[in-house]
Amino acid sequence: MTTERTENGPRESRPFLGIFFECCHVYGRIYPNHAGTHYAGHCPRCLASIRVRIGEGGTSRRIFTAR
Repeated sequence: MTTERTENGPRESRPFLGIFFECCHVYGRIYPNHAGTHYAGHCPRCLASIRVRIGEGGTSRRIFTAR
């Protein structure tokens, strides 16, 4: 994780995946669940849900397309 500087001092940034939602042609971010087993979120327009498993043998990519 990286540290960002804010007016109130340093702040830890949260890990996320960038997702292009083809359903509505918009970008969004999804964040890990509390257990750290999946990234979970939804399309910011139509609320279609997405879930991406976190595990060994994965990828280092940070941007994906959801169809």
